Formats: sequence, structure tokens, C-alpha cells
Amino acid sequence: MKSDPRLADIINRPGDKNPAACLVGFPSDNGVKINGGRPGASRAPELIRDQLLKLTPHADYAEQHISFLNGVADHGEISCSGTVEEDQEKLGVFIADSFQQKVLPVILGGGHETAFGHFLGYAKADQPLSIINIDAHTDVRPLKDGKAHSGSSFYQAVQHSSSVCASYNVFGLNPSSVSFDHLEFVKKHGQALFESETIVKNVLGVLNQLTENIMVTMDIDVVKQAEAPGVSAPNASGISSEVWLELAFQFGRHPLVTSFDLCEVNPEYDPDSRTIRLAALTVWYFLLGVALRDV
Repeated sequence: MKSDPRLADIINRPGDKNPAACLVGFPSDNGVKINGGRPGASRAPELIRDQLLKLTPHADYAEQHISFLNGVADHGEISCSGTVEEDQEKLGVFIADSFQQKVLPVILGGGHETAFGHFLGYAKADQPLSIINIDAHTDVRPLKDGKAHSGSSFYQAVQHSSSVCASYNVFGLNPSSVSFDHLEFVKKHGQALFESETIVKNVLGVLNQLTENIMVTMDIDVVKQAEAPGVSAPNASGISSEVWLELAFQFGRHPLVTSFDLCEVNPEYDPDSRTIRLAALTVWYFLLGVALRDV
């Protein structure tokens, strides 16, 4: 091992060993286009991965971090066709296969249509789950002309014929971006909280109440625009990047979290790769949390 190792030196190719976790990119933003957002998120997975692999393991927890990262396989990217539903099916098959192999999937989006493909993995594996979404928006809009999009993922998950979704919970909502009807829909199926200084405490409280497997999805547009400008829907208020990273770490630590995705990074609007760097660090903190689950 090098004296100054990077994640690129540690994370494995598929097939090198039996992995404990895996990385996969979902380079889709057609759902964002259908939803009227700013396209560009399809470029994010590759750029996030490139930045992630440049990072070093945590020096204070080097043994645990490196040991876990040695069990992470990088599967590259899902080959997206451009049809949202077809691509979500592909991602769902990948996630279900990961569960069958007892591998924790970490998905690099993509628009937030990523989340429904992510959910389909649970449905295909017939695994009950609760969803936790960190997001400025509820994303419970109906389909548009019968088409799925970046704002419909959780409406689709809650209504899915499999009935595996036990609850949908969203935290960090921007009060100027949430309709009364959408908020009531979420409250009917789980919990919803607006952006606040106590978000970490609130999320940890809900995490500790849940008993099913937990699917975590983090939409980076919940972070204030000054700290995360490169997103599909900029947020003039939002939470701090410090709080965002603490949430990622705590999700990694929690034993019931069985999958994770990060969405809505848009490199087209990202000066100095500021948001890409934050996204890579988010995944780094999540993986560190998983590495420290037994500590």
C-alpha cells in the first residue's frame, strides 16, 4: 500500500473479490427534462466518481476505512437508453441483484428519476422498505402525459403495486417549493420536515423509529445555492454543506440503511466543480460511516 493512498488505489473492479458494497452510476437526466428542470445531471456520475477516487481514506480511522474500501466494487455506469422507464428498470435489476449478493449499492445520479429505479430494486427483491429523502422538494408529482420524471419518483414508489414501501419520509423541504397537497400526501405516508437547524436530530430520531430496511436518497439541491450552485433546481436558502455531510455520515453508520443514492448534481452550472467536489465528499462520508458501523 502506498504511503499516500487514494481511493483509486483501494476500490476494486467487479470480480476481484466478494464485495460488501458497490458503486454504480446512473447517467440519466431525461426525467429532469420532462419535469421542466435544467438538464445536465447525466454528466455527473462520471465526474463524481473521478473526484471521489482522488480522495484519501480517513487518517484517524485508516484501518477500518481501508479495510472496508477494499470490499467496494466499482461497476461503472448503467447504460442508459434515454427512455426513463426502461433505464429505471435496468437500475432496478442491478439493485435487486446486489441485494441477492448481499452487497450494499451506492448509486451516483443522475436526475432524481434515479430514486424510482433505486426503489424498483426493493420491489423486484420483494424487500419491504422505508424511504428517507433529503430534498428541497417532495417529488410526489403524478406522471406527465403518462411519463415518469424526476419529480414523480416517490409518488410512484408509494403507489407501486408491490406495496413494499412502508413509509416515505422527506427532510429539508424548502417552504417556498412545496404545495399544501403534496405536503399532505407525504404526511399521509410518512413524515415531512422543512429545512431547519435541527434536521440532523430530527432525521436521527426517525431513523431510530424505523424497523424496515431503509433506502436513502439525497438530492443535493437541498443545500444552499452558495455552497452547491451546480444543481438542477438552485436553492436560495437550504441547509449547510456541513449539515449535509453529517447526514451522509450518519446514514452510513446506521445498520438498517441498505442502499444509498445521490442525485441532481448538474455540472453545467458548477463553477470550479464546487458541487461535484461536495458530492464526492458526500459519498466518501457515507462510505466512512458504513466502515465504522461496528466501531
